[in-house]
Amino acid sequence: MQEISILGCGWLGLPLAKTLLTKGYSVKGSTTSEGKLTIIESHGIRPFLISLSQQGIQGEIEDFLNHSKILIIDIPPKLRGAEKESFVVKIQNLIPYIESANVSKVIFISSTSVYADDNTVVTEATVAVPDTESGAQLLQAELSLRNNKHFVTTIIRFSGLIGDDRHPVHFLAGRADIENPNGPVNFIHQQDCIGIILRIIEKDCWNQVFNAATPYHPNREAYYTQKALAAQLIPPVFNHEKKSVGKTIASTKLEHELGYRFLVTNTI
Repeated sequence: MQEISILGCGWLGLPLAKTLLTKGYSVKGSTTSEGKLTIIESHGIRPFLISLSQQGIQGEIEDFLNHSKILIIDIPPKLRGAEKESFVVKIQNLIPYIESANVSKVIFISSTSVYADDNTVVTEATVAVPDTESGAQLLQAELSLRNNKHFVTTIIRFSGLIGDDRHPVHFLAGRADIENPNGPVNFIHQQDCIGIILRIIEKDCWNQVFNAATPYHPNREAYYTQKALAAQLIPPVFNHEKKSVGKTIASTKLEHELGYRFLVTNTI
């Protein structure tokens, strides 16, 4: 039975782990919260309490990686707040453990924030020029993993993550002076995130970079107005005084090379 380790069994990692179990994989999953260990274990996932910091890694990282040929890294940069730390250093601290455990394949969950908001259509051939600190650190973390010769890494740059229990309209509803009314939306549903990761593993598709956004890009004002009304919420009010900025994320590469068809399209 092939074993997979998922560093970060959170909103995406836990349902991904549960899906992998149904496909016949043995799964190890990590969390930074002791209270979540029993939840992870209750699903048949071997749980580990692991935390990455600039100073090093706390937890049984060797046991977590041992015997796993595939590692999925799904941890957020967390660069906001007074206690923010370098995400790049955290990944660099992790790499020697990946090497010594003989993990041969890595999937790194990144973000389309590595691309600038320059009002263009973005493909994997677009030069990534981040305009946020989070995007810059994610890009550097990508390079640290991809340049390593001890394992192969596939990068998935997800756009905004949404799901049945997660949608930004609940945060924007009723608010005023929202910027970028004409900027395109770029989202991807949790079901498709899981589906894309599974397809990469099934097709043994490594040393690649994939953009992952649902091919549905209405402007922000139209989209959030419609979603707010559908949820019986007060629509946000947008500011048209400033020029809208954004980008349109194209996912044609994963559709062509992986043969992937999105499960959730214009209903996002």
